[in-house]
Amino acid sequence: MKRILIIEDDPVIAEVQKDYLEASGFKVDIAVNGEEGLEKALEEGVDLIILDLMLPGTDGFEICRRIRREKNIPILMVSAKKEDVDKIRGLGLGADDYVTKPFSAGELVARVKAHLSRYERLTAEARAKERNEIRVRGIRIDRWSRKVFVNEREIALTSKEYDLLLFLLSHPNRVFSKEELFEKVWGLDALGDSATVTVHISKLREKIEADPSNPQYIETIWGVGYRLNV
Repeated sequence: MKRILIIEDDPVIAEVQKDYLEASGFKVDIAVNGEEGLEKALEEGVDLIILDLMLPGTDGFEICRRIRREKNIPILMVSAKKEDVDKIRGLGLGADDYVTKPFSAGELVARVKAHLSRYERLTAEARAKERNEIRVRGIRIDRWSRKVFVNEREIALTSKEYDLLLFLLSHPNRVFSKEELFEKVWGLDALGDSATVTVHISKLREKIEADPSNPQYIETIWGVGYRLNV
């Protein structure tokens, strides 16, 4: 169950908002001033904050600023102030939405659902992107697109150069013989065919190393094979 925090000093407004949100399946907490609101906002488990702008003590602008230092959850700022300068300031401090009073409880619930849905989608996309990216120092591989970047400059690799680099990046600091690399990357028994690996290592170095004659990524371990240093 999603947990919503309402920071609102008017108890009538806060209770109406709470009733509608709970009827929509949310768990709701209320804070009646800025200090209490900030303390609750920084607790674990809060999924979205409805933040009144005009509060006794610490105002909504300052609360929004301090929450954004710690968290990246949706913040809906609400206020009777209709001036564009206040909206611009609130959004500039990191609020995701600015709703002008008076507004219907149904509209508030709809906005809450929309922002939670958007936040969940963006969070899922970020997690998926993180799982599908490999970074080692200046090298970045996007496994979705099979693109390779060195210091954020895209590098064109052949299919097997890509597969070889991906394998080495996935096993950093581990030494592999030429025979092992051939079997793992090409999927075939080595059968003494180590020249293929040597040629592909050389080509990779030309593309990813600043100085291929003095490689900083793919190191030759003489008499053994290669490893990728992190």
